[in-house]
Amino acid sequence: MAALAAAMALAACARGDRIVVGSKNFTEQDILGEILAQQIERRTSLAVDRRFHLGGTFVCDQALRAGQIDAYVEYTGTALVAILKQPPTADPDSALARVRAAYARDAAAEWLAPLGFNNTFAMVIRRGDAERLGVHTLSEAARAQAWRGGFGFEFAERADGFPGLSRAYGLRLAGPPHVMDLGLLYRALADSQVDMVAGNSTDGAIAALDLVALQDDRHYFPPYQAAPVVREATLRRHPELRAALAELGGAISDSAMRRMNELVDVEHRDVAQVARDFLASLPSR
Repeated sequence: MAALAAAMALAACARGDRIVVGSKNFTEQDILGEILAQQIERRTSLAVDRRFHLGGTFVCDQALRAGQIDAYVEYTGTALVAILKQPPTADPDSALARVRAAYARDAAAEWLAPLGFNNTFAMVIRRGDAERLGVHTLSEAARAQAWRGGFGFEFAERADGFPGLSRAYGLRLAGPPHVMDLGLLYRALADSQVDMVAGNSTDGAIAALDLVALQDDRHYFPPYQAAPVVREATLRRHPELRAALAELGGAISDSAMRRMNELVDVEHRDVAQVARDFLASLPSR
């Protein structure tokens, strides 16, 4: 532990005590990381280093715990089930309280106010298949046929991913799922390489490609409220961070996040500009 603390101290000195904001490896995370970074830059005098597209959930979690990044945006259900290995809950407030307590105790990190949207997993199919089979819910999909699945690596393995979903609904696949990069899922679905993909409810490509997100009618997925997670040591060293990031609490609706994702993924807008335009649209505080 002493060696780890020394390494963390050296890392902080090496980067000149700049704030390091990280993100996972998909579009929404890059946008959220940029929003955090720009918010810090515009509301404080602190410099920010961006470490975006680091990898999946566990890569970012370990980077935070090791002091390699100071902050990133995580989702309550992901933290609760995948990182903390705790049972899921359908209550958003309970999920947030449990992850806050566990991170304060075990990770020396603080969950700030949720940003306002819930990005749950979404099982997505082509509209033509939905209409042909009369399928709108996951229960109906499970009865309809075996599906050729396309998943990201985490969804294929996580406790709140396909293994549990399959048990909850009796959902069958026509062979092993195709595991691929998240950025390839919707194109594979649109091109009929697979029949069902595990996307995110705020993905802009769902509407843009005229796809259908199936209703989770048995409420299998826990809440996935997005919130900034920040190292306690960083907040102590720079208390102005708390006030700056607090302005983002409740500021991003589901529809606003979906639109920002669409701007980047479908309209190919620059991530930094999308984040800048969003922050400029916020009421003055």
